[in-house]
Amino acid sequence: MYVNETVFQGRPKQRRSAVEEAIFDRLDELGISYLRVDHDHADNMDDCRAVEQVLGSRICKNLLLCNRQKTDYYLLMMPGDKPFKTKDLSAQLGVSRLSFAEPDAMARLLDTTPGSVSALELLFDREGKVRLVIDRELLEDTCISGHPGISTSTLRLDREDMLAYLASTGHTPVYVTLPRPAVE
Repeated sequence: MYVNETVFQGRPKQRRSAVEEAIFDRLDELGISYLRVDHDHADNMDDCRAVEQVLGSRICKNLLLCNRQKTDYYLLMMPGDKPFKTKDLSAQLGVSRLSFAEPDAMARLLDTTPGSVSALELLFDREGKVRLVIDRELLEDTCISGHPGISTSTLRLDREDMLAYLASTGHTPVYVTLPRPAVE
């Protein structure tokens, strides 16, 4: 996978998609600075490891989940290197049978596609249909990252700036503690 070795500060000079531009605009409105790395599509955590090396911080895993009836949606932010088990989250949220949301739900709710989901897209959930869930371990990092609408760029924000951005979208996080598997 190709990763541009240059770490950029702020938005790109050339125009990007409307989704990316809207995210960059909100960050600018809030006066939030960020670092950016451009790369080939990084659609899974293995691809993101190469981006981590250039960006200089761990990548945040973002998962869009739903209940069995597909009436309730959850965006989970957690450390990228941490394995995810639905039963651990389901128990803490009091929701049975969580599963991964379908691509059409990603497009409808967050204006994004599989592999590109990040909390930055909560900007597009104007009706508040997606509940934000953050694994407390993620808050141990000083920075949090995410794709700005498409997985060909990754942004690194200071933790407090990311939380301010999320608050500006009207999403109040629910905090959970997801276990790490025991090391044998």
